[in-house]
Amino acid sequence: MPEVLEIRDLSVSFDTKSGPRRALRNLSLSVGAGQTLGVIGESGSGKSTILRAILGLVPVQGGDIRLGGEDARSMTRMRIGRRCQMVFQDPYGSLHPHFTVDRIMREPLLIHRIADADRLVIETLRSVGLDESYLGRYPHQLSGGQRQRVAIARVLPLRPTLLLLDEPTASLDVSVQAEILALLRGIRRQADLSWVFVSHDLGVVSRMCDRIAVIRDGHLIEERESAKLGESADPYTRLLVSNTKPYRRRCTV
Repeated sequence: MPEVLEIRDLSVSFDTKSGPRRALRNLSLSVGAGQTLGVIGESGSGKSTILRAILGLVPVQGGDIRLGGEDARSMTRMRIGRRCQMVFQDPYGSLHPHFTVDRIMREPLLIHRIADADRLVIETLRSVGLDESYLGRYPHQLSGGQRQRVAIARVLPLRPTLLLLDEPTASLDVSVQAEILALLRGIRRQADLSWVFVSHDLGVVSRMCDRIAVIRDGHLIEERESAKLGESADPYTRLLVSNTKPYRRRCTV
């Protein structure tokens, strides 16, 4: 059975005023069915670029990306969208400000020609802890946590096998952050999803993922099981671990 996601020797560069900048350098990662991979590193390390490359949102200079064994470059945007969906860091920025929750929820259903939209919209909204009273509201009328719940609900009716999570709780209060993380864990168990969870917060990633990949300056430093990352001998990884108290406590249990 092919991997849900397979990345081999991925290289991405961007043009800047000072010349080309290598964002990713011969990076390789894979995620199997039902597996969860966390990607951590400092700001600018290339974490989010990985997710955007998977979706075809940035130009790729080298390497291969395969979704379910199929070359992503040969897939239409629609086909990629049925396999893989993304939840962004800023729910306000990712939701159309002039669309109601009802329209936000219906748009992917219309694009992908999924029937029974009325039922799916209500059922999916309820599955993320919201009800019909939110359908007529606009993003600015929602709290940050409610907006992120809508952003998550929007992708679920497409039944993707892979979720790309780009710091999905970074802009939320700590208490709301915990609620969204618990919601994501429940959804993953129910739908048997795989995901790639990008964050600078090792404490969050270690709780949410089976394995963790450490990225620095576009390079893959190492990849380990979450519980064993504290055993790393790499200086950069050890620095990340030592600066994350929740993770350090977890590793000593």
